[in-house]
Amino acid sequence: MSTHKKDTLAITGMTCAACANRIEKNLNKLDQVTATVNPSTEKATVEYNNQQTSLADITQTIQKTGYDVVTDTIELDIFGMTCAACSTRIEKVLKRTHGVEQATVNLTTELSTVTFNPEIISPNDLIKKIQNIGYDAQLKASSKDKTSQKAKELHHKLIKLIVSAVISIPLLLTMFVHLFGLPLPHIFMNPYFQFVLATIVQFGIGWQFYTGAYKSLRSGSANMDVLVALGTTAAYGYSIYESIKWMVQPNITPHLYFETSAILITLILFGKYLEARAKSHTTQALSKLLSLQSKEARVIRNDAVQMIPVSEVVVGDIIEVKPGEKIPVDGIVTKGQTAVDESMLTGESLPIEKTANNKVIGATLNKNGAITMEATQVGEDTALASIIESVEAAQGSKAPIQRLADVISSYFVPIVVGIAIITFLIWITVVNTGQFEPALIATISVLVIACPCALGLATPTSIMVGTGKAAQSGILFKGGEHIEQAHKVDTIVFDKTGTLTNGKPEVTDFTGNLSTLQLVASAEYYSEHPLAEAIVNYATRKELTLLESTNFETIPGLGIQATISDKEILIGNLKLMNKHEISINHVQRELSSFENDGKTAMYIAVSGEFAGIIAVADTVKTNAKQAIEQLHALNISTVMLTGDNELTAKAIAKQVGIDHVIAGVLPEQKANEIKQLQQQNRSVAMVGDGINDAPALVQAQTGIAIGTGTEVAIEAADITILGGDLLLIPKALKVSQYTIRNIRQNLFWAFGYNVAGIPIAAIGLLAPWVAGTAMALSSVSVVTNALRLKRMKL
Repeated sequence: MSTHKKDTLAITGMTCAACANRIEKNLNKLDQVTATVNPSTEKATVEYNNQQTSLADITQTIQKTGYDVVTDTIELDIFGMTCAACSTRIEKVLKRTHGVEQATVNLTTELSTVTFNPEIISPNDLIKKIQNIGYDAQLKASSKDKTSQKAKELHHKLIKLIVSAVISIPLLLTMFVHLFGLPLPHIFMNPYFQFVLATIVQFGIGWQFYTGAYKSLRSGSANMDVLVALGTTAAYGYSIYESIKWMVQPNITPHLYFETSAILITLILFGKYLEARAKSHTTQALSKLLSLQSKEARVIRNDAVQMIPVSEVVVGDIIEVKPGEKIPVDGIVTKGQTAVDESMLTGESLPIEKTANNKVIGATLNKNGAITMEATQVGEDTALASIIESVEAAQGSKAPIQRLADVISSYFVPIVVGIAIITFLIWITVVNTGQFEPALIATISVLVIACPCALGLATPTSIMVGTGKAAQSGILFKGGEHIEQAHKVDTIVFDKTGTLTNGKPEVTDFTGNLSTLQLVASAEYYSEHPLAEAIVNYATRKELTLLESTNFETIPGLGIQATISDKEILIGNLKLMNKHEISINHVQRELSSFENDGKTAMYIAVSGEFAGIIAVADTVKTNAKQAIEQLHALNISTVMLTGDNELTAKAIAKQVGIDHVIAGVLPEQKANEIKQLQQQNRSVAMVGDGINDAPALVQAQTGIAIGTGTEVAIEAADITILGGDLLLIPKALKVSQYTIRNIRQNLFWAFGYNVAGIPIAAIGLLAPWVAGTAMALSSVSVVTNALRLKRMKL
């Protein structure tokens, strides 16, 4: 048995990229352990030798770092137990199962309670373990709904944000009194009143920052929680000090900074809420993928047809699928003929004809014709399950981008704390020996001016304004990190169907006359072939009246024939023409030309005479070529990645000016193609609209979904282009470039105040209230600069 293990662990408690770095660093210190932690998906991918390090050791390390590993608990009904030895055996097997943390089996109630890691093992695997030792089990209670849990967490964050904002508003108004002399009721300036409001925010709503700071410091590092806790506590603590002085000497005017701590906490909570909202989409996307699968299957067992849950279908089952139903699992057609819409998984715009021995894919739609199939892949082995696995794997990989504010804060916090301590020691030992108050005031001034208001505003304010401007143009960014990443893109990969093309077949060429077209459309009206609708619609636009058809017949693999107005109509391929001895040699070159352009061309014969050619194709979007030209102007290379055949793909690429084509790619292979481009040191953006694009959208540094596509693609992507306008893609990259430039300017101003103010505060030339004013001005400058993004021209 292999000693090498690779597991994925879902982690709770992370608040920023610094948290992920700490966990990753501590895990990699373990013997023969290689770990990657993704803060966006809140998951860790761990490779280890289980003879040197156990999963329990890894879990314990994460918990000692101040975080926790997500586990799930289920109850199983056990069948077949007869004595205590039975329950003991089942319990031992479950406890020894990799991924199980705790298991108990109750003989009296015939119930087992199992706590396990849902990223490593599933309830079905646990049931199989029990079945393998001669017993049986079934799920009694479902595990917690992750989507529901995320929604509850998000709602809780929103409530905390609203409460914090409401309490902070009166304190915010006091800042305007100091800055602009705003008249307010006397109670607003009362230290007792301010103390009560600030205390609720500081230690009630803001307690999470203290616990986060404690965990961070305990693991030997410092993050934004430390910065927030220090800055707000400094302002709050000094305000308490000033309030006490006022109580002793009522005639003095206290310098209070309660508003500083409360407003900062509110702003940070707002950022945390936005981040949590973006993260919640991951679970929703995977839930939608799972919901695509048919819930039941019509299985033939013991010469009887019965409807059973898809989860109970086993390999070898014979299944009936009627027109309009979803294919329940992957399998092989054993009887019947139909056309299957596989666009949801393969990206192919046209339904695929299926006959005996053809493969069908679970979750695809049976358009017409009843078939009987044999199940060949079920459960986690199906194509849909493979796509879900690919999405999860891509989400768990380490993204190269890191939040700039977190990186800076990891150095900034220790430096500021060090300066504050040194300031205090110098003042109390050298400047004013033994005098506590001057030393405290100088120290507080250093901490207050270093309070990260401007730092906290620098990135989210620019992102809010930038994304707001983008939204007005129909560009939706899922989060700030995606704006930060998008400006680095140098290669854009496009899906073909539904992205560069309209995703719907249309008649592109017709060489006959209107009379022939009327006959062709009249015949196709009775056809269930996927191209028939395009032909009928084409004739309708020409305002032709359809005629009554008799003796209509579909000829499998050849085409159709019908009798209309005593004329025999044939529409189909070369074999059909040869079968009826109709000469078409004089139009072979014309037909080849159509096929070289990626079109599906069909011959037409009327009463035994050749009458023309009709060609159908998925047409290119009108603005596709212009969008590609604009991307080339930005020095971005373009690639087409599609499941279509190479001939069709190259024809489309030539029309729009795509640089490179990768064709005939299966859904589960698309993410691998993106990886190969990334291994060439490219920053890749993927543009797609279908479920089959989801793994590639997540794997790419930047995923761009077309808004007219599936919800799963939209939620898997980082950027959504509403309405399908491809010209918005180069605009989205421009938004990213302008916003990142603005963020850098904001960070310069934010630190400019600190760099200039900290030395002045340290030598005692900056009173705390002046430091607070400087901090407020730095915030104003950051917000003002961010608002300039509203005027950017796309």
